[in-house]
Amino acid sequence: MRTALFDPMIAVLIIATLLALIVPATGGAREAAQDISSVSIFLLFLVNGMRIARGEIVRAAANWRFFAPLLMFVFGVMAVFGLGFAKLAAIFAAPEIALGFVFLGVLPSTIQSATSYTTLAGGNAALSVIGAALINIVGVFVSAPLFALLAGSEAVDLGPDTLVRIGFILLLPFAIGQLLQGFTRDWLLARKPKIVWLDRTVIGIAVYVAMSGAVGQGLLSGMSAMTGLWLLAITAVFMLIAYFLAWHTARLGGFGRGDRIAFLFAGPQKSVAIGAPLAAILFAPEIAGFVIAPLLIYHLLQLLVAAPLATHLSQGEPG
Repeated sequence: MRTALFDPMIAVLIIATLLALIVPATGGAREAAQDISSVSIFLLFLVNGMRIARGEIVRAAANWRFFAPLLMFVFGVMAVFGLGFAKLAAIFAAPEIALGFVFLGVLPSTIQSATSYTTLAGGNAALSVIGAALINIVGVFVSAPLFALLAGSEAVDLGPDTLVRIGFILLLPFAIGQLLQGFTRDWLLARKPKIVWLDRTVIGIAVYVAMSGAVGQGLLSGMSAMTGLWLLAITAVFMLIAYFLAWHTARLGGFGRGDRIAFLFAGPQKSVAIGAPLAAILFAPEIAGFVIAPLLIYHLLQLLVAAPLATHLSQGEPG
């Protein structure tokens, strides 16, 4: 219960951000940090390919009645709302930060939190595991093109160089992991607590590098306390609307309570594990930190809200 109620990822994100604010990587150090981040991301997606069972993907494809609405919610409803909130944020925040809401909207959900909180809430854990895995696999292929479509070519150039980087750093290691999982998956599952820290470390590195670039471009001087409060408030509203819509979308779909809980935690949650590495590939270092600012706030908020929400649901409310 203690693990579910406190996620160490909160500490990792805060520490990585504070380090970037206090001791940002600049000059040659930033280039070295970027190289370390790229290698770490490659390793993370290699491990992801090893541990997401191919059988889960097959079972997900068979349960289209649940997963089709879930995918439409994650990459349709959330993406459209992200675009709308970007226009709202542009009123008071820098364009790069406002753009971060579009980026936030197109990202997949987080596997570990979705399954942990679904289990804690008494939901359908099997559906949550398969659903979150499926969403993340689809997200690797869909999130970047969808972002380019919504944000426009001026926001990100999905040219040959970018596509090659996505393929080499994200898709290639995942494919290799899928091929190797017959030999490695049991070994990884037996060491799950240690592997989880690989996730957190890679995310921390990616966030540190991105935020260092933003600090170098005047993140602190360019964002007032009032702007930060507005950003926090709008991100919180975005998240609350997402949770509300996810629960009632599942209700309208006629799903049972356990399936609605799985939908709730697999749908509106957003993954910094995909977002931070993808931002490192899509955006220049001096922009990436601004773009992921809404994602970092959203991720921290969802970690703070998900545990008490799951505990509340485990008590039988709401119906």
